[in-house]
Amino acid sequence: MDKKITIAIDGFSSTGKSTLAKQIAKHLGYAYVDSGAMYRAITLYAMENGFITPDHLDKEGLIASLTTINLEFCFSQEAGFAEMYLNGTNVEKQIRTLEVSNMVSRIAEISEVRAKLVEQQQHMGENKGVVMDGRDIGTVVFPNAELKLFMVASAETRAQRRYDELTAKGESVTFEAVLDNVQQRDHIDSNREDSPLIQAVDAIAIDNSNLSKQEQFDLVLGLAKQAIQL
Repeated sequence: MDKKITIAIDGFSSTGKSTLAKQIAKHLGYAYVDSGAMYRAITLYAMENGFITPDHLDKEGLIASLTTINLEFCFSQEAGFAEMYLNGTNVEKQIRTLEVSNMVSRIAEISEVRAKLVEQQQHMGENKGVVMDGRDIGTVVFPNAELKLFMVASAETRAQRRYDELTAKGESVTFEAVLDNVQQRDHIDSNREDSPLIQAVDAIAIDNSNLSKQEQFDLVLGLAKQAIQL
């Protein structure tokens, strides 16, 4: 039987990390964990409870409420992957809106939020056989992962992908608003004091600006197989 490994996929927003991670996890029979969904769920909670608005962030209030937040992934036969549940409610659709995207990097800056989620993420992957994507998976969550990837693409390419995704869901957004969101998140994610988005020294960088999903999958699957055989 092949040994099980941990695959950490980091990168900027809208680089297709989740799509790739789901594909690889399904092919290998591994668990898939979308760490970004966890930050988005806490962001949604903060929005719904008045802890964050475009002009205000009640960081202390949110920190005090962290013990009341329960996050859980539950597999959906219809979707074909595990969806995010916040305090027992499926919030998979709500956490994918541009409104949440505009707030999530500010929530992810909070050290207490990161500590809570990193602990949960490490527990999810303690038996290996997991593919996890996010911003600090290879640097903080699983620094000893057997395979680390760092996904990049131009801001314009990523904004177009995100714009197409949102409009396909019926959201009324402009490309300019999406591009601005991508650029703002890049800046916050890369410059926050706690666990900034950086490429791990042993991560393999993959620029998928001009790669099809199939080309990207084939490339990463080959890397995964090599890591499993080591």
